[in-house]
Amino acid sequence: MGPLLLGASPNVLFISVDDWNDWVGAYGDEQAKTPNLDRLAAAGTAFTNAHTNAVYCAPSRTSLMTGKQPFSTGCYTDEPHFAATNRPGIKDLPLWFRENGYQVRGGGKLYHHMPGFIDWRGWDEYFIWNDDLKTSGWGLKSWGGGAPLPDELPASPIARYLSDLEKKRNPDRPANKVNSHMEWGVLPDHLEEKMADTICANWAADFLRSGKAEEGKPFFLGFGLYAPHKPNFVPQKYFKMYPLKEVSQPGMRQGDLEDLPPLLRKKTLARKSRIDGPVRELKAGKKAVRGYLAALSYADAMVGRVLTALAEGPYAENTIVVLWSDNGYHLGEKGCWAKHTLWERTSNVPFIWAGPSIDKGAVVETTVSLLDTYPTLVDLCGLPKNPENEGVSLASILAEPDTAKDRSVLQSDRGSVAVINQEWRFTRYDNGEEELYHISEDPGEHHNLAAQSEFAGVIEKMAKDLPKQMASPGRGPGGRGLRLKVEGENCEWVSVPLKKK
Repeated sequence: MGPLLLGASPNVLFISVDDWNDWVGAYGDEQAKTPNLDRLAAAGTAFTNAHTNAVYCAPSRTSLMTGKQPFSTGCYTDEPHFAATNRPGIKDLPLWFRENGYQVRGGGKLYHHMPGFIDWRGWDEYFIWNDDLKTSGWGLKSWGGGAPLPDELPASPIARYLSDLEKKRNPDRPANKVNSHMEWGVLPDHLEEKMADTICANWAADFLRSGKAEEGKPFFLGFGLYAPHKPNFVPQKYFKMYPLKEVSQPGMRQGDLEDLPPLLRKKTLARKSRIDGPVRELKAGKKAVRGYLAALSYADAMVGRVLTALAEGPYAENTIVVLWSDNGYHLGEKGCWAKHTLWERTSNVPFIWAGPSIDKGAVVETTVSLLDTYPTLVDLCGLPKNPENEGVSLASILAEPDTAKDRSVLQSDRGSVAVINQEWRFTRYDNGEEELYHISEDPGEHHNLAAQSEFAGVIEKMAKDLPKQMASPGRGPGGRGLRLKVEGENCEWVSVPLKKK
């Protein structure tokens, strides 16, 4: 495929945030303070019913970047698709742009943060915030490696509880001072400029403001934030935005798990006991929510730096902006904290577009998928279509939001799949258990209708969208067949014998 003759082809600013649910002011949330996402939505089109394709970070990001479902690639957890044992023939989004005449630069958390998860083939430049991290295969972690940390670790009461529990179970194992799950803490305001996300935001802002793009070529600039992913270590000023007495905690509805199928109920109760029980006992729920809100507002501020630089620089009139999150987040709903569920809290994410050929101030409520990102950008930029894309282009909807029609999209967790549209959410688990929620009437998913005979027709119709076959899992790090080999500034995944079960 030869390079495209581009002329006035638009630039792309591709912004990723991490574990941000639908708590956005422009989406109607009354608690989260998100002025910069709100201004992006006002300048473009916001999809309020957008869903991620997987319940974990790595497969969600792999799916968006490759334009393919996890059950098509076999990337269900942390399998790097580009490893020689997996699917190296796939041309991901940045590589497609690079092969079609774009200069392609990125930085921060666009792929999963484990070492070696950046597919380097697609990038002219990838910004690494700390050179020391190259020795571990460019694991772009935002804590440790020189990033500022709270004075006392673990910092939160629930993280201290989990740390003490781990010490009791494994007294000989060295303590992990940063237990990223359920961890939050205050940093001094003056350390904000030393944070990984801040450094990366400044790098992207400098590029946009100073006109550093190669002359005569449009650019694709990827900018990825770790926030609001745990641990929520952010400057004090963001915590001050949310006085604890004013924080509202979603909490769990009484009896909400009683109508779950047996094995799912058992699993969810065990998870609830592990985290939600101690959170309640320690009276830490509102504090945990406050930490998440503070991290949202910090992430929003970093997005704001980049958007302001775009507005003040030479590329404002001809740049498409897309912002997305890899997963949503539970904050106590159904007794869950974090994600990893096939419920709405894990799948519903911010998805906002702005720029040339995109309507301003529009809100689209019909269902879309992050899988649609790849073909939409290709369409908006006039590039040849990638026939392997499994999403649909939203370009016509972005131009005329009133033409949007609802459709079903999929979210998967290995062999379990949810089918989602505006009215219903149907899930069939790999053990055959099912859930059905009338989302338009029961957005909190409190009433599982799957066992009620009068809804058999709905289930039959929704089940037609389930995948007919699922790829075998690819190889992942360690015992699953791959080892990261680092030599200088190069790294590659090499095959190792699979460990016997």
